[in-house]
Amino acid sequence: MLKILRASVLALAIASVAEAEELSVATFVPPSHETVTGMFAWFGREIEERSGGTLTMKLYPAGQLGAGPVQQYKRAVEGVADITFGVAALTPTLFPKTMLAIPPGKALNAVDSTQRLWRVFDTYMADEWSAVKVLALGNPAGAMLVSTKDVSTMEGMQGAKIVPFAAMTTPVIQGMGAVPVALPPTDHYTALSTGTIDAAVSTINNLLPPWHLDAVADYAIVNTPATFNVTFVVMNLERYQGLSEEHRAILDELAGLPMSMELAKSFDHADNLAIDWVAEQIAAGALKVEWIVASDAERAKMEAAAAEGMAQIYEEYAARGIDNAEEIYRALNQ
Repeated sequence: MLKILRASVLALAIASVAEAEELSVATFVPPSHETVTGMFAWFGREIEERSGGTLTMKLYPAGQLGAGPVQQYKRAVEGVADITFGVAALTPTLFPKTMLAIPPGKALNAVDSTQRLWRVFDTYMADEWSAVKVLALGNPAGAMLVSTKDVSTMEGMQGAKIVPFAAMTTPVIQGMGAVPVALPPTDHYTALSTGTIDAAVSTINNLLPPWHLDAVADYAIVNTPATFNVTFVVMNLERYQGLSEEHRAILDELAGLPMSMELAKSFDHADNLAIDWVAEQIAAGALKVEWIVASDAERAKMEAAAAEGMAQIYEEYAARGIDNAEEIYRALNQ
């Protein structure tokens, strides 16, 4: 009887080991990034606790499974990693309807914009993501212009070379009189330092590590129309479908709005910390850049120019066979 009991215990232990799953997670950002210390830390705890330790994750930060942010979606589709974090706007032709969450509108911050996106996701955007299991979509706020020239007014905007938060907002930048320049976030530091660009639309926390844009800029300008940049956490579909029913159920409970809110909160938390840091630096007379709050009158002019730019975007969408772009944008901004 004792032998049978031992054999049964051993069999259960072996079965438990066989069922254990570790999910590989690839991200191009460093370990100190807010998405790692915030959302991914939360995700790792949740899946381990809910599964009793049988479902875990291993993070590969800083491009360890492939350098750069551009190929992150492809890496998930092809199974280079089980899960990847990336920026949807770097492959905009794959997600044209999702891109309409990027231009200036009524959203004020990452949480607000992310909630708006998920209210309309199933109706308008889900089909664009059918090749993967979507775990999260969250929108950091480009609420700051970090620059080497004063672009806090429409006059200052004229002819300035500015990197938008996403290339699809090019008509908006052009409407303000500026010259859009397409560059990934990883190139902003060098481009500002060499004079390749005059400004970049950025999150406020990019003044801090790991980006340190305050070291190469002269101005940080806020109270301009915020744009957004849809980021994603997606999972290889076959890998998801190959998990046990129990493990799939855990991911289903976390995926969508719950994990997306953790992503958005990570972005907003980082910006709030940066705002506190800026206030401390200003009080100490130690801020390396000039902090400028654009006037409400200048912001109104920028918003009017942005609205005119949206009309051009709708025309471009229609030419590509998407006739309801304005409907989607309005739904996002109700």
